[in-house]
Amino acid sequence: MRGSLVGTAITLAAGTLLTAAMTTATASPVTTTGPKAVSQAPVLVDCQWRRDYRPVDFILACGDGNSRLSGLQWKHWNAEGAMAVGVNMVNDCKPYCAAGTFRYYQVTVRLDRPQAWKKDPNVQHFTRMSLTYADARPEGYKQVMTYPLWD
Repeated sequence: MRGSLVGTAITLAAGTLLTAAMTTATASPVTTTGPKAVSQAPVLVDCQWRRDYRPVDFILACGDGNSRLSGLQWKHWNAEGAMAVGVNMVNDCKPYCAAGTFRYYQVTVRLDRPQAWKKDPNVQHFTRMSLTYADARPEGYKQVMTYPLWD
């Protein structure tokens, strides 16, 4: 009887570990090309140094949140670059930021220049973002704004 309980416990533990491993494996695609696993497509690193893959929202102004991307719909995301359409919500800071109004601007977002991420060199991340404003744009902005992304 005791051997049966131990065997059952070991089987249940193995099943739990296998389920956890399979769930983790499906959460982020990886390709093994030797001793280390490498992400298939680059990621976008956010303000909290987390990896994002096709995020719906993304904060551009990490210090105060006065510029963010929202409602992103990704058209493609691969090893060379990514492209989405969405909205850039920008605080006009008039008369000052705490009393300002968020304005909404339609944009096309492009990510490129993937490089190894300093935090995890086995992960590629995009290092440049370009925003192209469809029509209206925030005061002082060009039709296309290009930003380096943090590492």
